[in-house]
Amino acid sequence: MQRKDEILAKKAKLAELRRQREEREQRQKESGSKRESTLGDPSEGRASTPSRTTDRKELDSFIETLVGERVASGTSSPAGRKSRPSSTFGAGQVGTETYERASSGSRPPIQTASAGTQTLSTAPVETNYDIPPGLPTKPGVEIHGHHSSGKGHRGFSDSERDQSPTARSPRASKRLSRREREREEELRQNLRKEIEEELKAVKDLSFDGPVPTGPSNFPARGLTDEEVNAVTSSEEFLDFVERSSKVIEKALDQDYDVLADYALDGADEIDEDEDEGYGSSVGKKGRRIKQVAQFYDERWSKKRMISDMCFSPKFPELLLASYTKNTSAPQDPSGLLQIWNMHLHSRPEYTFHSASDILTAKFSPFHPSLIIGGSYSGQVLLWDTRSRTPLPVQKTPLTGASTGGHTHPVYSISLVGTQNANNIISCSTDGVVCGWTVDMLSLPQEYLELTTPPPSKTDDLSPTCMSFPISDPTSFFVGTEEGTIYPCHRYDRAGAKAGVDTRLRYRGHTAPVMSLDFHPARGPVDLGDLILSSALDWTVKLWKTRAPNSTAVATTTTSSILNPAANNEQTVEPLLEFSREDVVYDARWSPHKPGVFSSVDGAGNVEIWDLTVDTEVPATRTTPEVSRSMKGGYVAKSLERVTWEEKEGKRLGVGGAAGVVTVLEVGSELAGESVRNEEWTRMKRLVSREEAGR
Repeated sequence: MQRKDEILAKKAKLAELRRQREEREQRQKESGSKRESTLGDPSEGRASTPSRTTDRKELDSFIETLVGERVASGTSSPAGRKSRPSSTFGAGQVGTETYERASSGSRPPIQTASAGTQTLSTAPVETNYDIPPGLPTKPGVEIHGHHSSGKGHRGFSDSERDQSPTARSPRASKRLSRREREREEELRQNLRKEIEEELKAVKDLSFDGPVPTGPSNFPARGLTDEEVNAVTSSEEFLDFVERSSKVIEKALDQDYDVLADYALDGADEIDEDEDEGYGSSVGKKGRRIKQVAQFYDERWSKKRMISDMCFSPKFPELLLASYTKNTSAPQDPSGLLQIWNMHLHSRPEYTFHSASDILTAKFSPFHPSLIIGGSYSGQVLLWDTRSRTPLPVQKTPLTGASTGGHTHPVYSISLVGTQNANNIISCSTDGVVCGWTVDMLSLPQEYLELTTPPPSKTDDLSPTCMSFPISDPTSFFVGTEEGTIYPCHRYDRAGAKAGVDTRLRYRGHTAPVMSLDFHPARGPVDLGDLILSSALDWTVKLWKTRAPNSTAVATTTTSSILNPAANNEQTVEPLLEFSREDVVYDARWSPHKPGVFSSVDGAGNVEIWDLTVDTEVPATRTTPEVSRSMKGGYVAKSLERVTWEEKEGKRLGVGGAAGVVTVLEVGSELAGESVRNEEWTRMKRLVSREEAGR
């Protein structure tokens, strides 16, 4: 833009120079005719001296116009070897010069004076400038506006200097050369200064305000259809739009009451438990439940069933949901895993795929960006939210070897250990439990085969679920398809080998066990030995684990009498049993309240129990409603998974056969906001009372 403005200014100056040149040529012709008339008479030649002086002054005034101001001659610079002789003016005698056009074959002699001389010549310079108009030219002389070497400078040739009738002394030639160099340097400095001032003026104009635009500027070129399609379909562009739109949408979702009146001092504040959102649930004040969000992806969630759910332990607003295959779309990936954000309702935060149905998935508590899943093909899968690919970054191999992994569907996965030493424990219906590390999934670090202890007629054991106690990562419980719960050990220990502990069994369910969950035990009373189970026999049962040598709540069965090999076996019965109206698919403890747990059943009901208050009926109960924002809605179907948010303990997510993720929020008395020590005491007394009554 600066260069364009400079060119425009130069063009305007050239136009002005052309006009002045035409005027000067007109005056030159008039003065030339007068000089020709006085060539024969010396007195007339002397009379023409004022006209020559006037021309010289006009030339100086033109140079001042071009340069801007006169600058005193500075340091002299070397001049070219060839210099142009010019007219000289002395104090006592003034000579005249007459130039004719190039067509004439002769020229008159030039008179010079021996007095002080003043010369004007041009040597090789790097600065470009225009030739002042009106300068007389001689035959054989080339006048250029641009100079790059000494051979192309303005001046007379050597032969012309030799043919000059006026003889010069060596001293006079030196004076002429010195003055020529001084004058040349003066012109060069003036021109350079003029150009620098113009550039500075253009820069100041661009900084002070917008540069005026005109038709001379280059217009902005529009993109063609092919270029637009190439840009909008590029991976970088799509990734930028995806990330930016999510940020904007989450910012717009912030809920803030801009009309809040702080002068009321909370006098007119409405209790959240009395809000209309709790109207669809049954329960007392502070013990109700309301629906706060619902997520459904029309593209991916349609005709898929939710197989597992989990809140992120690091970011409580993130909710993970795994899905089975869509039988009506065989071209889509069979397994689907989506991460939903509580502040982003229109689409998931992340979407991952797999080649097989995903039956279970969990956030890693030790690496928040990692997600571990188990598939129907028997593979353990690992996704990373930092990766751009929707496929697993690691997975176990598909193999039938006895020590290479699972050959049946993986229904349960747990992550145990510490931040620096942790393992992935997977369990499949082939009776195999494997231990893996995040760094290497190609080969299991632990391989354990579970078998049914005697007096069972078969050794096959099909685990459907698994749970680890909080205090002991070396032992775990598994629920089986036959309804029995078995304690197991990862390693050999005193009195028991690795695998199923043959000395104990927890028998009470008459159908496959669907879920197991140990109590989180985060309070003044140790309740870590309590375990909750749900099964397809429409019941939820509460158990208390015990050491094998304990005889309390253990019965001698008829099979042990008939089979002496089973005399050492003990059968543990449940402490409490909660019979429901439909199949109970899942039951989970609250992460903060000692006696609160939730359950979901095949009728689509969500129930919240508080054992410190009542063991006969749930504290609250609700059925997720269809959100109007969902296209077409869905028919209410069974709920198969429930999960609690661990940090605050007031939100829980549920999902099932419809593929819809629903987030519910419980009242203040059921949430983990205020936990009293007496609740732990009441829960401990309840366990002791039930244990003593068996």
